[in-house]
Amino acid sequence: MRSETPTTRLRGAAAFKLHLTLAIGLSICLAAGGYELYRALGGNALSWAYVFEWPLFGGFGIYLWWRLLHEDPENPQPKRTKKAQKPMTAEEADKLAAWNAYLAELAEQEGSAGPPPPERR
Repeated sequence: MRSETPTTRLRGAAAFKLHLTLAIGLSICLAAGGYELYRALGGNALSWAYVFEWPLFGGFGIYLWWRLLHEDPENPQPKRTKKAQKPMTAEEADKLAAWNAYLAELAEQEGSAGPPPPERR
């Protein structure tokens, strides 16, 4: 589901830079895909993998372009919240209290022992 907040679109020089980056990236993907197709048709079997890989790179570039163009840097989308934790049982609360008491006792013992002796070299 989409949130009720209206989406904003990047404008101005930042949008121009983003469009230019997309155009250069897609040109590179198109040229590389054409070159690999030429090599694949010439008998290089490995190039067939790249024939299909370069369009995927271009598609991913379009996806990133769209996301960056429509994101709002001042109002990022809220992250999904974790599921609510189940309430603590009485047994778990007792165990937690015992553990905290143990940690407090250790901290008290460490504080009364004083600083550790200096290391000798």
